[in-house]
Amino acid sequence: MKNSVLYIVVLFCLTLFSCKTDEKTNPVKKVVRKSPKTIVYTLQNTKDWMKVNKLDSLQQDIVLAINRTDELHLNLMDSIVVPTDLSGDLVFYLPFPHEAPFLNDVDKVIYFSYPTQTFAAYEKGILVRTGPTNMGRKKDLTPTGLFFTNWKAETTNSTFNDEWELKWNFNIENKLGVGFHQYDLPGYPASHSCLRLREKDAQYLYNWADEWILENDQKVMYKGTPVVVFGAYNFDAPKPWLQLVGNPKALAISVEELEQQTQPFLKKIRAEQQKK
Repeated sequence: MKNSVLYIVVLFCLTLFSCKTDEKTNPVKKVVRKSPKTIVYTLQNTKDWMKVNKLDSLQQDIVLAINRTDELHLNLMDSIVVPTDLSGDLVFYLPFPHEAPFLNDVDKVIYFSYPTQTFAAYEKGILVRTGPTNMGRKKDLTPTGLFFTNWKAETTNSTFNDEWELKWNFNIENKLGVGFHQYDLPGYPASHSCLRLREKDAQYLYNWADEWILENDQKVMYKGTPVVVFGAYNFDAPKPWLQLVGNPKALAISVEELEQQTQPFLKKIRAEQQKK
C-alpha cells in the first residue's frame, strides 16, 4: 500500500514537472517581422495610382488592408490611402500592438476594433494575425463587449437573407446570430451586425479559434475562444484611416489602451480558460 501511494506521488510530481517544462520550452514563438524604412501616407486618385503602380500580392494586401476593403471594391473607390513605402510587413500598417504582455497567460483572444475597423488575434500575448474588417452599419450595430466563439460552419446562409452565402462562419452570439465570416468589404461598416473579413482571414480564424464544447443541447461545458469587440464608429465623419495622411499614428492602439479595454473581462477570460 505504501509503495502504491509513493508511486502515485512520484508520478504526480513527474507529470507536474513535465507540464511546467513544456510551458517553458514551448512558448509561442515571436515572429520576426520586416519594418518599412518610413511610414508616410498619401491620398491618391485610385485609377491614376493603379496605372503607374504594379504591386505584388503582399503590397496589394497592404493597400487593401489600409483602406479596409477587398480587390473588387478598391477599384470602385475614387481615392485611396497609400503608404510611400510598401516594403514592410502588414502589421506595421495596422493599429494593433505586436505584443501585449498583459495577455501572456491568455492562450488565445480575438479583438475587433470598431473605430479602426480592424481585428487582431493574440496567442500568449503575441500578435499572430491582423487585418481589416467591415462591421455593423449604423442601423445594425455590431454589439460590443466580451463574447466567445461558439459553433462554426465552412458555408452557411445569413439569418437576415438566406440568399447570402457566408463562408468560414464562426458564431460568437448565438441568440442574435452574430459571427465573423468572409463577405464583401466595401471599405466602411456595412454589415447587418456581423464582422466581415477577407476570405483568407476568415479561414485563418476559422481554423485557429476553438469551438464551444456542449454537455447537452441546453448546457455549454466549455466556451470557445474569447472575442472582445470594443469602441464606436463615427458614421458622420470621414473614414478614420484618412487621418493617416496627416498623422501615421492617428489610429494606433497602444498596449495600455488594449489592456484598458480588456480589463473588465480578464477575470472571466481566465476563469473560462482555467475550466479547460
